[in-house]
Amino acid sequence: MEDLLDFLREQDIDEGLIDGVRDFREKYGISEDARVPRPKFKYYGKEIWEKAIMAMLTGKNLLLTGSKATGKNVLSENLAALFMKPAYYISFHVNVDAASLIGADTFRNGQVEFREGPVTRCAKEGGFAVLDEINMAKNEALAVLHSMLDYRRIIDIPGYDLITVRPDARFIATMNYGYAGTREINEALQSRFVVIQMPFISKKSLAKLFRDTFPDMKEKYADMFAELFYDIKNKADHSEISEKPLDLRGMMDAIDMSHSGLELNSALDMGIVDKSSEEYERQIVRDVIRSRVPKKVTSDSIFGR
Repeated sequence: MEDLLDFLREQDIDEGLIDGVRDFREKYGISEDARVPRPKFKYYGKEIWEKAIMAMLTGKNLLLTGSKATGKNVLSENLAALFMKPAYYISFHVNVDAASLIGADTFRNGQVEFREGPVTRCAKEGGFAVLDEINMAKNEALAVLHSMLDYRRIIDIPGYDLITVRPDARFIATMNYGYAGTREINEALQSRFVVIQMPFISKKSLAKLFRDTFPDMKEKYADMFAELFYDIKNKADHSEISEKPLDLRGMMDAIDMSHSGLELNSALDMGIVDKSSEEYERQIVRDVIRSRVPKKVTSDSIFGR
């Protein structure tokens, strides 16, 4: 993952932090586990990178909060890749209980064995656990996290063992406000994290992301897609539409399908427009697209074939 270190230099990240990442790798080793991420997308933002790296180097638990399309999961994946550690992804929902996190008894080879959960494996292997949508977690699941995330850094598995979390294990939580099923996390849990309020990606960085993801994309079209995404964002910010069409993954998917030959408007319908359930909203988004995307633009013209 030396390319990520080079990428950080391009982002003008403090050289001392880059040296710190190298020291961390040398001290704790790098993993050859297949769980070490190979990010498809890179996170752009010097200030956020520097805050996040410092949190990891000093052994803090990190909580990433912010609205949709701010790159919380992208940054989490990039951090695990940068430190070359296996990533364990835990998506919280109403059915996630303590056993889902630490493990449970299972019947194997004619006898009862303990099957380790993702949090237990991460703690024992020195991985990076990404606790996605932590404000959807049930109280039973949160109770498991309390002793693991504070100064004790232990996991007590009733009837089995007391596990000490390895010093190189890290825990990164993400949280969206306003989604169905979410709630405010309690102060006891929040106090165990340092927090980064994730900003929306800048238009310039968004265009750079498009060009890096699709190297053959012409610069003017990368700018066009960035402007289009911000047009949709402005509509959502002013409550003219919901946030459903404000979907960066969807736009990436649309561009990818267009890159493979699908007509651009059809690709944008699939990736952006039809994310809305209301026809009036779909029509607004189509109008935004028509105002920004030339009628005769083709895949060949976008990607310079």
